[in-house]
Amino acid sequence: MDKLITAKEAASKLKDGMTVMIGGFLANGTPERIVDELVKSGVKDLTLIVNDTSYTDRGNGRLVDNKQIKKVIVSHIGTNPRTAELMNSGEMEVEFCPQGSLAERIRCGGVGLGGALTKTGMGTIVAEGKQIVVIDGEEWLLEKPLHADVAYIKANKGDKMGNLVYWGTTQNFNPLMAMAADCVIAEVDELVEEGEILPHEVHTPSLFVDYIVK
Repeated sequence: MDKLITAKEAASKLKDGMTVMIGGFLANGTPERIVDELVKSGVKDLTLIVNDTSYTDRGNGRLVDNKQIKKVIVSHIGTNPRTAELMNSGEMEVEFCPQGSLAERIRCGGVGLGGALTKTGMGTIVAEGKQIVVIDGEEWLLEKPLHADVAYIKANKGDKMGNLVYWGTTQNFNPLMAMAADCVIAEVDELVEEGEILPHEVHTPSLFVDYIVK
């Protein structure tokens, strides 16, 4: 199967009203070429699952700035004043989730678990409306799994089968999101032939990756 597509074709997989995950941390490890095309496409009313909303002029922050996001599930928004502006005006819903809990919710979505039990957020607004589970007389907050229609991730190296390698902190959220979406599209800086990446070097196996953008 030929998995190679253009960034424009990758963006076309996302339709109005869908839920999308975008990897990275403050745009480090974010598939910027695909985001370029998402902005151009004008796709709207999206639910965005990300670690942060980056900056107004970088990463997924451009989608926020362009008012293409209906709701964002995120751990922090402090670097993007536009997010706070749209939240306070009621134009965009923001669901905050502690960073570790957010990562675990995505992982649960990828491996088929019903959720994660945590103490983080207990007694705060994070716990409002969420289920409390009692185990051996101790209360735990249930954080439910997250899943997306499409995940856009970024790798430093990939082969034509879709085996991926991340460098350093570009691993933030990318490997988890690769497991938690119906359609996974990876943007890679360096594309190599099958067999050029050794098995022990692979961070995300090809079976998780539907399409590749160079």
